[in-house]
Amino acid sequence: MSIDQAGAIRDGEELDLDLLGPWMSQNLPHLQGRPEVTQYTGGASNWTYRLKYDNDDLILRRPPMGTKAKGAHDMGREFRLQQALQPVFSYVPTMHAYCEDSAIIGDEFYVMERLNGIIPRKNLPRDVSLSPDEVRTLCTNVLDTLIALHKVDHVAAGLDTLAAGAGYTQRQIAGWSKRYRDARTWNVPRGEGIMRWLEANVPENEHLCLTHNDFRFDNVVLDPSEPTRVIGVLDWELATIGDPLMDLGNTLAYWVEAGDDRLARATRRQPTTLPGMLTRDEVIAYYCDAMDLRPESFTFYQVYGLFRLSGIVQQIYARYYKGQTKNPEYKRFWVFVHYLHHRCRKLIRKAS
Repeated sequence: MSIDQAGAIRDGEELDLDLLGPWMSQNLPHLQGRPEVTQYTGGASNWTYRLKYDNDDLILRRPPMGTKAKGAHDMGREFRLQQALQPVFSYVPTMHAYCEDSAIIGDEFYVMERLNGIIPRKNLPRDVSLSPDEVRTLCTNVLDTLIALHKVDHVAAGLDTLAAGAGYTQRQIAGWSKRYRDARTWNVPRGEGIMRWLEANVPENEHLCLTHNDFRFDNVVLDPSEPTRVIGVLDWELATIGDPLMDLGNTLAYWVEAGDDRLARATRRQPTTLPGMLTRDEVIAYYCDAMDLRPESFTFYQVYGLFRLSGIVQQIYARYYKGQTKNPEYKRFWVFVHYLHHRCRKLIRKAS
C-alpha cells in the first residue's frame, strides 16, 4: 500500500543539521544516529520535513521565509493547541518539542510524530482502488471526522481561550479583507464588491465550536490497511474557536466536482471527482443533518470560503512575486485568484 512519502528538499529550504542536531539530541535524548531529511512539497504554507532517525520517525514544521501576515505561521500556538486537543480528539499527532529560538534553523519550529499512512492528494495512489460505495464511505468518514471535531467540548478541553469567540464572523470578514488588500498585486482583482457583499450579508445567528479552518482530504491521513478509515488530521495552523458552517464553507472551497468546469478541474488538489463522492450540495445536506443545523441559505458560507481561499492563495503568490520564495508552483497562482473571485460573483448573482 502506498504510504505518503517526502521527497527532495527544495532549493533554499535546507535544514542546517549542524545546528539542529544538538538541539534535537538535547530535547529528544532517545534519538539515535544522524537523520535522513526529506521534505513534503504538497503544502503551500508552512514547510514540513521528515526526520528519519535510526530509532524514530519525526516531522518538523516551520514557517516559510519572507513577510508573514500578522498572526500567521505561529508554530508555538499550533504546537500548544494540538497538545491540548489530543486527549479529546484522537486524530491529532503526538507533539514532542517546540523551539522558539530562531538561531537554530532561522525561525521557530516544532517536532511531532509522523503518522504512517496514506494522504489522499489530487489522486489516490495507484495501488488504492476503491469502488463507488467505498469512495462514498471514505467521503462520509472524512466528513464525520470534521463533525466529530465540531462536537468537541472545547471548554472542557481547556481551549476556550484559544480565540475571542462571539463576533467571529465579522472578525473573519474584516480580517481576510485586510489580508487580501495587503497582499494584492497589480495582476489580481480588487475584490471590493465581494468584500462589501460579505459585510452586508453576515448571518444573524452564529454558532461557536472548535474549527480546523483548513480541513481537506490532503490534510487527513488514512489507514494503509483500510484506506477508507481516517487515522489522523494534519495542519492545525488556522484552528480556532469559530463558526462550524464557515469551517465547512472553507472545506467546500477546495471541493471540485466531476461536473465542474475545466478550470476548476485543473486546480483540483483532492480526489473529490471520484465516482461515489458527494457533491457540494450533498455535503452541505449531510453535514447540516448530522449537526442539526438549518441555515436559511449556505451562499454566504460558500462565498466566504472561496474569498478566504483567494486571500490565502494571494498571500502565497505575493511572496513569490516579491522573490521571497522560489517555488515554481506559485508562479501562476494569480490566475487561481481570478477564478475564485469569478466563483464568488457567480454565487452572489445566483442568490440575488
